[in-house]
Amino acid sequence: MATEAAWKADAMALADRISTLLTVVRSAEAEIGALLAEIECRGVMELFGYRSVARLFEHLADVPKSAAETVVKRARSLHPGHHLDSPPAVAPATAAAAAEGRLSNPMIDTIVGALTQIPPEHREDAEQHLLTFADEAGHKQVAALGARIIAHLDPDGPEPDTTEPAIPNRELSLRRKRTGIWELHGRFDDETGSRASTLLDALAERRTTDEGGDHRSPQERYGDAFSDAIDLALNAPTLPMQAGERAHVMVALHLNDLKSAVGQATLGDTGTITAAEARIHACDSMIIPAVLGEKNEPLNLGRLRRLISAGLRRALYLRDRGCAFPGCHRPPRHCQGHHIRHWAEGGPTDLDNLVLMCAHHHRLLHRSGWEVRIATDGLPEFLPPAFLDKRRKPRRNNLHQPLPFAA
Repeated sequence: MATEAAWKADAMALADRISTLLTVVRSAEAEIGALLAEIECRGVMELFGYRSVARLFEHLADVPKSAAETVVKRARSLHPGHHLDSPPAVAPATAAAAAEGRLSNPMIDTIVGALTQIPPEHREDAEQHLLTFADEAGHKQVAALGARIIAHLDPDGPEPDTTEPAIPNRELSLRRKRTGIWELHGRFDDETGSRASTLLDALAERRTTDEGGDHRSPQERYGDAFSDAIDLALNAPTLPMQAGERAHVMVALHLNDLKSAVGQATLGDTGTITAAEARIHACDSMIIPAVLGEKNEPLNLGRLRRLISAGLRRALYLRDRGCAFPGCHRPPRHCQGHHIRHWAEGGPTDLDNLVLMCAHHHRLLHRSGWEVRIATDGLPEFLPPAFLDKRRKPRRNNLHQPLPFAA
């Protein structure tokens, strides 16, 4: 045990050293950008005989032309020119944060990219909001917040496309093999394929939240995205009825297996899943849990939405506004209701015992050291595992909160 503790302490020291060096490197990069902007203002041709600052930096740093141009473009966005006709800096506050080593280059580019699409009269407020969020989120989450701000300031969006679609040509086959693996084959017209690709691309984004990097292969990410798309379709209120009922899948398992999360459950007619998976689905899904006693007699036959009513779900949507896990941007329609105290253990079905979570983070919570609770202000907060934060400081997802300024 002592050896393991020492190993973890050494690992933490290495991580701290990396963080320190990253701050130094980022601060140096920001200073280089400021110097390049200063040289451009004074006249690079007069000072050094180069036609552009990018060409000068290309030779000074021995970097490719494209990399040098990227550095100079970033510097122009952060630092204003000294002449009367020079354009103002797009993100001056971001330049100050970058000089302190707080921002990576992708984060700077994300903030600048959002600000260039925001009217000048709103940029100062938007920049401060983006910088505040950047202190606790990755650049992808900041990009999502930037998109929300842009949409908030321009609610009409682009003009709709009124082009008439072509006659579709679609084929699809789905069959189950004896191994329990399902095979999917299909042919689609260009419009359907493009819409499917857009949907899967959106759902297959790499996860960059607090539990670590996303090491799934592209094929695994798209497989998970297809599963999420099925959940969205099954949860749609306009889904057609089947034999007088909403489309559903029956899962049967023993009560002891449900409580212990050990064993197997029957899925549909012939499939199987683990009891741990069934426990996750029993929280809130279109899969109906059928709990069996010692003699396989039905003890409880769930209903669709058996635990969370439509009114309670709306209240949950209004409170959490999306997946409540820190850093996750998934909206409410991609989420499930999770019982903080599981219903199999007597947990009540009320707002103080529920939290909205996407399928990935719902599974993560059931299987990892993360914990969730409702804070004194009525909002959910998460306690990370000790290996991520020894103090286990509570974390929240601020991405879904209302914007602090109006259009």
